[in-house]
Amino acid sequence: MSRRIEYIIDEILDQYLYADTTFRPWIIGFSGGKDSTVLLTLVWMALKKIKETIPAPFQLRRPIYVVCNDTLVENPIISSYVDDVLTQIEKAAREQDMPIFVRKTIPKLEDTFWVNVIGKGYPVPNNAFRWCTERMKIKPTARFITEQVDECGEAIILIGTRKAESATRARSIKKHERHGERLTHHTLLQNTWVYAPIKELMLEEVWYIINAFPSPWGYDNSILFNIYMDASADDYECPTVVTDKSHGSCGQSRFGCWICTVVKDDKSMRSLIEKGRGWMQPLYDFRMQLDQERNIISNRMPFRRDGRPAINDMGPYIFSYRASMLQRLLQVQKTLQEHDPKIKLISDQELIAIQVNWYRDFNFGYSVSEIYNSIYKTSLAMDENSKNKLEADLMREVCKDNPEEGELIEQLLLLQKSKSLMKRRHGLPNEIETRLKDFLERKKK
Repeated sequence: MSRRIEYIIDEILDQYLYADTTFRPWIIGFSGGKDSTVLLTLVWMALKKIKETIPAPFQLRRPIYVVCNDTLVENPIISSYVDDVLTQIEKAAREQDMPIFVRKTIPKLEDTFWVNVIGKGYPVPNNAFRWCTERMKIKPTARFITEQVDECGEAIILIGTRKAESATRARSIKKHERHGERLTHHTLLQNTWVYAPIKELMLEEVWYIINAFPSPWGYDNSILFNIYMDASADDYECPTVVTDKSHGSCGQSRFGCWICTVVKDDKSMRSLIEKGRGWMQPLYDFRMQLDQERNIISNRMPFRRDGRPAINDMGPYIFSYRASMLQRLLQVQKTLQEHDPKIKLISDQELIAIQVNWYRDFNFGYSVSEIYNSIYKTSLAMDENSKNKLEADLMREVCKDNPEEGELIEQLLLLQKSKSLMKRRHGLPNEIETRLKDFLERKKK
């Protein structure tokens, strides 16, 4: 096994130094999981070997970016672990004078999970409508890769894909690989190549590396091992790790978004709860609620966001249900913060964007600030609530003989403010015109 590992290290060394004489950057997709950890470990070991054997002027001139995508709804245990690991990688790279640079990518505000679900009313994802993957995972990392290609002309992505993961993965690797060539063209990104150094490794070899080799960046690999061991559900295949008799068995658990409703059951989270992390139960329960409530017709509008009739009257979520989701989400967040005050399930920027989207959809009956304040017992005004209330009271006083006109003016002012808040005034005239037409039609009736 050690000989196979040494062979992979030498291959990485050769590719970095000799097979490719350009300085195209390497981009390592790092999730913090077992495969990406092993990939970065072997790359790091290859760089150390280069430093020990090659004269200084010709050593490490190719930059390596360790890119981690944060969907903002990651499993809190994994999110905390990954943040700690990335901090240690960055620190160790500087201390060891390695050309390794950590970068974290996140989705744009309008692409985040809660802005789409609570703000715009998108139904939570399922296999038929899996809108989340591209917006929250693919696009953020693709933007970073494109930036590198624009700057350097080309880039090489290193991935921790292995043939032994599944028959589907093996077929995919075989489909794209070229005999005798290490690099393959990326299927979507131009001037981008893909390199999979650990594609031949078996699962047992992955765990052997994690447990037998000290982390080059000085982190305790047993933490990762224990997370996987606690997250292994009964129906996973659990191969024995052979480096130490004290090691138990560890399954092939996959960690993803804690709110993922594409999978039928989050077995890794359920197993973590059963093995002592009971504080995560509210997360699991809330996810199950959203999945069970997804296709309740009374929670859905009969038309799409563009105004067209929805199939089977199953359009976006109605406003009262969106408000209910936000209230429950904040309650779960508050509960989890009693365990760890650093846990944040939804950001302040997302809360503001949700309110903006509610205004744009002419939803003026629910206030993000009021919902937040009801949970946290504060007087936070994310939508200038107190100022808006004063203006609304004055408007009602002036228009007391024509309350409908006063309400219209109030709503148009809120629309304008929401655009100013997001610094995106594009489309404001059309939205004002739509609101006026709706008002006039109701007046005719």
